[in-house]
Amino acid sequence: MSILTLMQAQRGTLSAGERQIADTILDDPDTMARLSSSELARAAGRSQSSVVKFCQKLGFSGYQDLRLEITRAAAARTATVEAVHSTIDLGDDASVTAQKLLASKVNALQETLGINPPARLDAARDALNTAARVQLSGVGASSLVARDFAYKLQKLGIPVLFDADSHIQMAHAASLTPKDVVVSLSQSGTSLETLRIAEAAARRDATLVTVTGLHPNPLADLAAFALRTVTDEDQVRSSAITSRDAQLILLDLLFLRLVQIRDDAVERISGVAKAVAPLKL
Repeated sequence: MSILTLMQAQRGTLSAGERQIADTILDDPDTMARLSSSELARAAGRSQSSVVKFCQKLGFSGYQDLRLEITRAAAARTATVEAVHSTIDLGDDASVTAQKLLASKVNALQETLGINPPARLDAARDALNTAARVQLSGVGASSLVARDFAYKLQKLGIPVLFDADSHIQMAHAASLTPKDVVVSLSQSGTSLETLRIAEAAARRDATLVTVTGLHPNPLADLAAFALRTVTDEDQVRSSAITSRDAQLILLDLLFLRLVQIRDDAVERISGVAKAVAPLKL
């Protein structure tokens, strides 16, 4: 994962002084990668010791290690990724808007797949594969993603609990057992209904898989398996566009990994296709 992505995701958890340093780097990483720690401190209006502490908070032993990662991240950016960071303006024509939107989506998908370790994804898959029941939980745009995943799991013959009504979701959670799995989706990780449902599931000792943003949040803290998304919603301020795509690709990946290990998966999916065929003109 890019250090620039990590820095952006954790920006909300930084102190005011740390945000000044982070924002100085994020505004022009190519230039910042060439500065010494004292030069960066002057550019950010902070002390050199503040820069060192900032590096350590991000998990680096010192400024040189951070600068190396900034250099790598800056060098890895392509013209396509650069386009992501161009805000979609009201005056953009259809072609420019399409290019910016596509770049934003591609970046979100690539970053999201890159930050989730394969071992964690497969551990979540294995929990789903052996679950007595799987409950899907989410509100708003996350509810739409949850519904899509519910349909996919049903195709594999996995018992699924899903309803868009959060009160019914809570009722489902109250009936869970330690053999059940809950998949909770919330980009913020702070959606009240989703968080309360996850807490109810935890009290029933159900296994919790969460899909949230990269920033620290209370929903991910409850999870046995915390999956993360990277989005560009600050640039594309339109109805959770990139967060929805990032959630979808993670759950689609889990679905495909389930198909790969379930002996009857292809037969079941084919059976569903045959069942609905007479309904198509």
